[in-house]
Amino acid sequence: MSTVADQDDTATVTGCWQAVVRVLERAGVQDAFGLPADDLDLLAALDTTDIRAVLCRDQRNALFMATGYALQSGRTGIAFTGKGPAVTNALTGLLEAASSSAPLVLLSAGTAADRRGAGAFQELDQLALVAPLVKWAARVDAPARLVPLLRRALMVAREGVPGPVYLELPDHLLAAEIPYDADATSEYEAVRPRTVQLAEDSEAIRTLKSAQRPVLLVGGGMRHHNAGRMLERLADHMGAAVFCTASGRGSFDESHPRFCGLAGLYLPDAAAGLWLETDCVVALGSRLEETATFGWPRRIGTEVPVVQVNVGAAEFNTDYAGPKVLADAAALTAGQLARDAVCSPSAEWTARAADVHADLHRAHRAHLDELAAEPEPRIAEVLAVLADVLPDDLVLVQENGLQDMWSYRYPVHHLGRSGGSVVPSEQTSLGFGAAAAAGVKAAAPGRPVVAFVGDGAFGLFESDLVTVAEQRLGVMYVVLDNGGYGWLQSQLDQRETPLSRYRFTTPGAPRRPGREDLGTGRTTLDDKATLRADVERAWKLCVSGQPVVLHVPVALTDSLFGAVAGGGDFPLLPAPDDAPHPPGTTGAVSTTDTIEGGA
Repeated sequence: MSTVADQDDTATVTGCWQAVVRVLERAGVQDAFGLPADDLDLLAALDTTDIRAVLCRDQRNALFMATGYALQSGRTGIAFTGKGPAVTNALTGLLEAASSSAPLVLLSAGTAADRRGAGAFQELDQLALVAPLVKWAARVDAPARLVPLLRRALMVAREGVPGPVYLELPDHLLAAEIPYDADATSEYEAVRPRTVQLAEDSEAIRTLKSAQRPVLLVGGGMRHHNAGRMLERLADHMGAAVFCTASGRGSFDESHPRFCGLAGLYLPDAAAGLWLETDCVVALGSRLEETATFGWPRRIGTEVPVVQVNVGAAEFNTDYAGPKVLADAAALTAGQLARDAVCSPSAEWTARAADVHADLHRAHRAHLDELAAEPEPRIAEVLAVLADVLPDDLVLVQENGLQDMWSYRYPVHHLGRSGGSVVPSEQTSLGFGAAAAAGVKAAAPGRPVVAFVGDGAFGLFESDLVTVAEQRLGVMYVVLDNGGYGWLQSQLDQRETPLSRYRFTTPGAPRRPGREDLGTGRTTLDDKATLRADVERAWKLCVSGQPVVLHVPVALTDSLFGAVAGGGDFPLLPAPDDAPHPPGTTGAVSTTDTIEGGA
């Protein structure tokens, strides 16, 4: 228990971690993820509260879990760790949180002030390592600075462009008297306007009003910012064809009659023509990263303006010409865009977008009918069974490997009105999705959570599967098992000069269990006849709080880009012209070839 003393009319709390926990309680924190320092004082402090401490086996997984928690809930994720190598283990998680714009506070131990430079155990200049990866970093040396700095950390992580912050609590504070006034007013969220309006003669409004073939692109910055379905109202007022970025999924109802999938790398073939013909792109809450803009026609951002709306100037992509509105996109939408007929769309354009949406779903149903004749389950069929068996508010947490990329192609995977999605950032840290799913489930205990991951990524996470079980986080892990790292193997197989000494997968011997009883929490989905029944049984176990691992043996050819030549990070494309170049639209690869994955 903490000790509160009255010294010179100033209330104090004995021990830095006791003070930290009191501030977190006042801020409404419910969960924290990590691996504490050896003194365990943080756990002693947490033990007096209702805050759940999820004790992880790996610091990187802890940061991934906290990031998944933040992305799903919209609340600030809290992570904690020891000092020295514990902090270096957490760096990849900070990188992912920063790239994902996830609000997160990492609290770490640190070397006592009187031991710095004396060869202290695990001494490290942690601030120098962490600072490039976070919005703000600080070390608390004076006891009186702890509470104000922690309050600032919570605010900085959440407000503006969300992101991770770092606060170091050196060991000399472990038994210090920390000033803490429980009655003091403390604000953890900045006050900002709920609505924003632009002048009628602004460049952005003039651009929108002249648009007849608009495209609306919904980015990750709109996550948790679609109150009252104002984005769908905006799309209707614009008459726009609607796309999202990978991180923007779940922000917009994908059953909307003019939703046409993901932009850029994962653009559905049938939607490519819309990007050729649009006369205005409106991007809300997106940095327009390479994945989202991959294959865009050259006319986008030159003769076709891109109206970008972001809360921070650093979020704008200045490669694309067009008005740049520095504002909260949700506030602008609520204040103006969703209430006014901001564009003058042609009837032909709105009908065309609706036809593309319908054609995508019609083609997908026909493709599933074709796959039904094949003996082995295909990845598209597994995704279809998951969508059919699990409730509509399913949250799919993804990786970004060779074969789990199928889940990025709409409508091979499509979200219902209440569905959710959590994906890796542009950094695509290996193992993120597998670990983040635990944080997502902690944030949304009443919703089904499926981690759709490759076996290579799952292997990096697997030490914390026991953590998920201990916390009774009923995550369903669907592990696409090709025996290793499929993307690297596909690159290796396509090299003109073979490198026969090396393998990234083990043909014929994927690392998976035999056909086990689901009561063990693991089984292999290799029988199409029992696929649905196996998923139904797995879901019942997840409802009870038990995580389940479903291994799906897959061939390397069952991949989204299996019929497209690889070129390192992205599929290779022909020489640029004015046509969009998503995989499958180059003329060399047919739509069928891309869907079939070369099988």
